Amino acid sequence: MQNRDLGERIVGRAVRRPGEQDLSMLPLRLERDLFMRNLLSELSATLQDMIGLEEASGFFSVIGQNMGKQIDQDYRQALRVKHLKREQVAAVMVNLKQRIGGDFYLISQNDEQIVLGSRSCPFAEQVHNRPAMCMMTSNIFGAIAGENLGYAKVELQETIALGASGCRIVVYLKPSPAAVSAQGREYVRIQTD
Repeated sequence: MQNRDLGERIVGRAVRRPGEQDLSMLPLRLERDLFMRNLLSELSATLQDMIGLEEASGFFSVIGQNMGKQIDQDYRQALRVKHLKREQVAAVMVNLKQRIGGDFYLISQNDEQIVLGSRSCPFAEQVHNRPAMCMMTSNIFGAIAGENLGYAKVELQETIALGASGCRIVVYLKPSPAAVSAQGREYVRIQTD
């Protein structure tokens, strides 16, 4: 700081010289959350255009799987349990999506499945026409349910990304006939006790 010209003024982390315009107060929709959503949306669009929807979905699946493992571990540590019960898995799915700005809610749950709905996506309007981004939800939910309950298959029945007014997600908890016939991805417990 001693080497700075005395006419410079520090604004936040940036240095502004006398006569320079202060851009920090411009009415721009540019902040970290929106920037990150836009970044993911553009990444999704670029991947979908360059390598196709299936491969782009696979890319987001890997990210979602890793995030799901970490989120699951965080919730289990916070709740001080070795494994979440079905009711806790459903509550965690809703809670984590609400924490990141999604309007998720529980439709129903039983020993066979957990059905969730959403009136808004955490990615907001940036998810439109970006179905590969939905693999984040699929894999996070699948990783949590599979790891705690032994098995999960996630079916994205309706998504905002594909133009629906909301999302409808079914997490099958057993390889039942309904689960076998559903389109989706399967997840199983990988940790040994």
